Amino acid sequence: MASVFLYHVVGDLTVGKPELSEFAETETVEAAIRAIADSSEGEIPVWKKRSQKTVMENAGTRQQRFVGILNALDVVAFLAREDSLADQSKAINTPVSEVVVPNNSALKVVDPGTRLIDALELMKQGVKRVLVPKSLVWRGMSKRFSILYNGKWLKNVDSFGGNSMKTIGNANRPSSSSTSSIQDKFCCLSREDVLRFLIGCLGALAPIPLSSIASLGAINPNYCCIEASCPAVDVTKKLPQDPCAVAVVEPTSDGQHKIIGEISSAKLRKCDYLDAAWALANLSAGQFVMGVEDNMTARSFPDIALDEMIGEANLDNGGSPTRPRKFSSRSIGFFGNPANPNFGVARSMYRGRSAPLTCKVTSSLAAVMAQMLSHRATHVWVTEAEKDDNLVGVVGYADILAAVTRQPGAAFSETHSS
Repeated sequence: MASVFLYHVVGDLTVGKPELSEFAETETVEAAIRAIADSSEGEIPVWKKRSQKTVMENAGTRQQRFVGILNALDVVAFLAREDSLADQSKAINTPVSEVVVPNNSALKVVDPGTRLIDALELMKQGVKRVLVPKSLVWRGMSKRFSILYNGKWLKNVDSFGGNSMKTIGNANRPSSSSTSSIQDKFCCLSREDVLRFLIGCLGALAPIPLSSIASLGAINPNYCCIEASCPAVDVTKKLPQDPCAVAVVEPTSDGQHKIIGEISSAKLRKCDYLDAAWALANLSAGQFVMGVEDNMTARSFPDIALDEMIGEANLDNGGSPTRPRKFSSRSIGFFGNPANPNFGVARSMYRGRSAPLTCKVTSSLAAVMAQMLSHRATHVWVTEAEKDDNLVGVVGYADILAAVTRQPGAAFSETHSS
């Protein structure tokens, strides 16, 4: 295993991270939309309010107050319900406690001295956020001052030149001193934060980053998909959790899936949520992701009067009321193909912001990591080497973390196809 995982601790990644600002379950859906737009993964942690704000709480109490993680697709799915469409004003003022899926295990509180490898194990098992107490005595840069000895983290030199020896804790669990002590300030590490750290350590991870995702076993073949001809609202029947994305596909004559788009939290996080909800409830999956042109008839797309605009532009200016307007898929954040107003014709010409992020089975792990970070994506769809749109799987955060932490005994031989 790469030494970068053994000689770094979680505290190293928290240097410069801002203090967590909690999003309470009593906040409205409208407030959640604004918060999600500012998030990196298209989702936000939701918390129960503290009973006594004047009393400092420990890490265990903080963990108990965590409710779950709310994402953009959850919000759009809620707004696409029949009762929400009937009264949009009531829907966007609904408390998020009625929308978020409770999942207390999606976030864990860990000690700053927790080994990075142990934090990665948590994330591989489904933890999406790591909450770290902001300690006044933590100075970071553990690699310079700590060694791994007999399963213990030993601080052998103080960062100011001291010589005191202090046991930070067992290597396989957070230190009891910190988890039981009173803490009131925390910062939150996402999986994107970890990925950014790892891409700065590619040399220490060699040869894994330059190996193909296929040879590393990083491709997850158990992806969620929906056929383009099916109603888009069908994706709400069983929303995927990790990654929160559904591939929109067309079946091919040889039994494969041809990917034409995706319906995902990452794609929807900065959309016009009310328009997206209407489209999800009324369009096919293919129409939703391919874009529907403005010149479609009023019979297909009636005028929609919105009491408030939740779109990205109006969020910036305070969400002032607007006049009724015709529906356009452009307001969802997707662009249609001007040369292809009829769904189902010449789809090879399709281009636009809704194009799914893809790579090939032969792509290197480093290339996929760079793709995800540059596009602020939570996943990349994987296609065959010979056919750009034949879908074979998906690579998400958990798959990458599993690949970079593989044991030395799981050696592999890399073969490059021409």
